[in-house]
Amino acid sequence: MVRLPLTPEEIERGRRLGALLRRARGERPMLATALDAGVSPETLRKIESGRVATPAFPTIAAIAAVLGLSLDAVWSEISRPDGEAGRAGGDAGQRLAS
Repeated sequence: MVRLPLTPEEIERGRRLGALLRRARGERPMLATALDAGVSPETLRKIESGRVATPAFPTIAAIAAVLGLSLDAVWSEISRPDGEAGRAGGDAGQRLAS
């Protein structure tokens, strides 16, 4: 199976996703976060660095759940127009109600 090259928009979304997850993780150790989400620390590192721009939905859902992020907040942050970069800053880490 041939994988098509990523578009610039997909690459930018991957960078935004990584930045969002790094902010939401804060001081929490990467290892603990990855293990709690059921992913490898290397996978989380690659997502946070933007090296994996299009991770699988279940992977993102698991990491978001561990970090207390709503999937709506994740989507809102990564899909905003380029001109709004950084606007969601603190809002992107909006936590799910328990």
